[in-house]
Amino acid sequence: MTWRTVKQLADAATPEELFNGQWQNRRSVLDDYKPYLDDRWSEGCTNAWKLWEEIVPLGYKGSYQRVRAYLREKRTSPRPVTARPPSARPVAGWILRRPDTLAEAEQLQLKSVRTHCPELDALTRHVRSFAAMLTERQDERLPAWLDAVRQDDLPSLHTLAAGIDRDRNAVIAGLTLPWNSGVVEGHANRIKMLKRQMFGRAGFALLRKRVLMS
Repeated sequence: MTWRTVKQLADAATPEELFNGQWQNRRSVLDDYKPYLDDRWSEGCTNAWKLWEEIVPLGYKGSYQRVRAYLREKRTSPRPVTARPPSARPVAGWILRRPDTLAEAEQLQLKSVRTHCPELDALTRHVRSFAAMLTERQDERLPAWLDAVRQDDLPSLHTLAAGIDRDRNAVIAGLTLPWNSGVVEGHANRIKMLKRQMFGRAGFALLRKRVLMS
């Protein structure tokens, strides 16, 4: 074992923290629909065929036998069987993307996450409100958004709100004026690209010449 693996095993406080890598179940085509099945199971619908018919229009491409096996496990398990929670990366992607671009399965999973975690539900509302304010250039909504963020227990957003409040005039200018620093950032990115292409092969003189000639 590598030292990282040993450290991970030593630092684990619960067995669940070890359920990754070779100990993690392989991803199934049913994973995206397990939150929906769990909700319907909690509502009292335990018929595998009916539930299979419900998730097929939602995009499920797997077999009925897979659905039946999952529900059989729920019936015979001494403790409730629940879907494996999604990792932070896909949840962040669902929150940051436009709601109308999410697939049906992604919308179901995000709905389940928001239902089980009030903090993520509040975070989703604030992020989407802020995105709408930026894209629609509605600077008049900024004070109300800052007040709404401060009312929820979200320390990371509080830090963002405090930074915006310190530079409120600049932020409002960015939301109202037609000018921006996009051109400057574009030139900076181009120079960085040229520098990465030459890394370890040449010095500043050649970099300067390439920048000026391009």
